[in-house]
Amino acid sequence: MTTMTEASVREFKMPDVGEGLTEAEILKWYVQPGDTVTDGQVVCEVETAKAAVELPIPYDGVVRELRFGEGTTVDVGTAIISVDVAGGGAAAAQAPEASASAVAAAPAVSAEKKPEPSKPAAGSGRQPVLVGYGVATSSTKRRPRKGPEIPAQEASKAIQSELNGHGAAAAAKPRPLAKPPVRKLAKDLGVDLATVIPSGPDGIITREDVHAAVTPPQQAPEPVTAPPVTPVAAPAAPAASYDAARETRIPVRGVRKATAAAMVGSAFTAPHVTEFVTVDVTRTMKLVEELKQDKEFQGLRVNPLLLIAKALLVAIRRNPDVNASWDEAAQEIVVKHYVNLGIAAATPRGLIVPNIKDADAKTLPQLAEGLAELVATAREGKTSPAAMQGGTVTITNVGVFGVDTGTPILPPGESAILAVGAIKLQPWVHKGKVKPRQVTTLALSFDHRLIDGELGSKVLADVAAVLEQPKRLITWA
Repeated sequence: MTTMTEASVREFKMPDVGEGLTEAEILKWYVQPGDTVTDGQVVCEVETAKAAVELPIPYDGVVRELRFGEGTTVDVGTAIISVDVAGGGAAAAQAPEASASAVAAAPAVSAEKKPEPSKPAAGSGRQPVLVGYGVATSSTKRRPRKGPEIPAQEASKAIQSELNGHGAAAAAKPRPLAKPPVRKLAKDLGVDLATVIPSGPDGIITREDVHAAVTPPQQAPEPVTAPPVTPVAAPAAPAASYDAARETRIPVRGVRKATAAAMVGSAFTAPHVTEFVTVDVTRTMKLVEELKQDKEFQGLRVNPLLLIAKALLVAIRRNPDVNASWDEAAQEIVVKHYVNLGIAAATPRGLIVPNIKDADAKTLPQLAEGLAELVATAREGKTSPAAMQGGTVTITNVGVFGVDTGTPILPPGESAILAVGAIKLQPWVHKGKVKPRQVTTLALSFDHRLIDGELGSKVLADVAAVLEQPKRLITWA
């Protein structure tokens, strides 16, 4: 019989704060056991493979236990904190039901008091809403993230077969656990994942497992009778040396881990082609200075990246087929009639590519505002997962590091990425004379399944033409 104390305890589980993410790392706890929490209060900050996110708790009560310490990676759906909601009133009644299975106790969390972040002011209209924790008051059932799923009809048939005395029913064969790049590798090598023995955590099939399934087992050599010898102790294998004073090891996780996996998957999935053009941007730089004095841009940051972004959007409007994606399952090219413009941003947690939604529909001041907000949010490490999804074309500005250009790798699912090099004063033939001009080099990488050399060249040439003669922003837009 459940006691009153047990019935009053609610377990807050790690939500899926993105789309399909399976785990998150606890960066910081803002509460400790014994603290009072209220509905909507942020209790911790976690880092997923896409961004750092603050988690609000959905009910009132007193913290009973923190299940995991800071720095621990926790699977989605696992309880991370328990709260005693006795006397919590209506909020307690609306709280999700506690999980039937208990979670093993984690290492103790430091008792040092963490500062509590400020809650949104009453009436501000900003309530934190997470995927899986919406505004609806009724609890919802979440699809389990791990383990094989058996359709309800087949489960019913299995039970009925047992009741009829027909023996054990043939259960549906579980789908092997493997990440998309591993599934792609298995498909390319002609390996059935159902025959592969997994070696990864929780039964996940790794790339090494797939390669092992392809490599035929070596035949054992014929036994050779040898005269008995006196056994001699073999020398111990030297341990891997690691000089802590001269080397630093950095765990790859979170954003860096996801970025590495995405870049490997993109590089070995989409056939990349990169084209280059060097262009005189002297007139563009003059226009930048003029716009800084324009009253419509007061309070906004105007820089060359703004006009380069606009030039790319104009080029896409003139060549709409470049804004597309490849549907592998349907073997179709999907042309997008909108542009979600990604901007590669270097952050302390790694490279992220948030995007400006419907950038093609924005005016130049609106685009400037979108760029400023995107950069500021990325630097603070507060970019939401939604802001990094659905990109179609990306710009990466390597010129800020003094680099002339590069051969960028496409973000997965996108058709093209434009690298912008450093803008330098160089000798240039202008109106038949060699003069010092502001010059830069652009590099456009694109998916050759979607974009052939002619289309890619047209897009890059149009971007260069706009930057050389910015008045084309008016005549071509």
